[in-house]
Amino acid sequence: MSFFFLDYCYICQERILPDISWKALFSPEKESFICTDCRGKFERIEGETCRICSRPFQQIDNPFRDEDVCYDCFRWEEDPEWQGVLEKNTSMFVYNEFLREVIAKFKYRGDYMLVKVFSESFRKKVQGLVVDVFVPIPLSEERLYERGFNQTEAILIEAGLQPSNILTRIHTEKQSKKSRTERIHLPQVFQLLPNPQIEGKKILLVDDIYTTGSTLRHAAKLLKQAGAATIQSITIGR
Repeated sequence: MSFFFLDYCYICQERILPDISWKALFSPEKESFICTDCRGKFERIEGETCRICSRPFQQIDNPFRDEDVCYDCFRWEEDPEWQGVLEKNTSMFVYNEFLREVIAKFKYRGDYMLVKVFSESFRKKVQGLVVDVFVPIPLSEERLYERGFNQTEAILIEAGLQPSNILTRIHTEKQSKKSRTERIHLPQVFQLLPNPQIEGKKILLVDDIYTTGSTLRHAAKLLKQAGAATIQSITIGR
């Protein structure tokens, strides 16, 4: 713990007051990037969730679930074209208004340092998973030029993991501007680089938000066709 330098919250820019308890004095210092108030606004996904997509069941009524699967995933799995393509998605936080604003600052306003806010939670989520290849959902060249960095690749790097950029993306209208139906019925927007070396590998896709699952499933489908053994995903928000 430093008594001479003040840390500032990466989200709200308020000072982070140092912990001066006896426990803090004799414990290894852990760098903090966000204040207690901002940390409390993140809603961790806990309790009973959809077995496939991590959707919290407390948010939906019983008619919209089928045992341990939400109705959205049930419909995906009913379709032979998509059945089993994405084994499981794990999301870290509920996509509430606070997370929406933080991700907007991170993605659209170029606040790269916010990667540190998410990397530790991401690292913990990955622990215990058996993964051979980490694949960030790519941006198109145009979108990458606009933003300056790929937010999902940045999270992997900050977490000390090696991203494998074997997917490229065709430039399309922003996903945030599409309706739910348009997102579900997207044409294939990804391409796989030649000789990706993923046959028999366990793949983890990384994205920022799980909405309908269409983006992740389109990416997973290509990887599955190239011989990947299993494809799971992790996202910041759900």
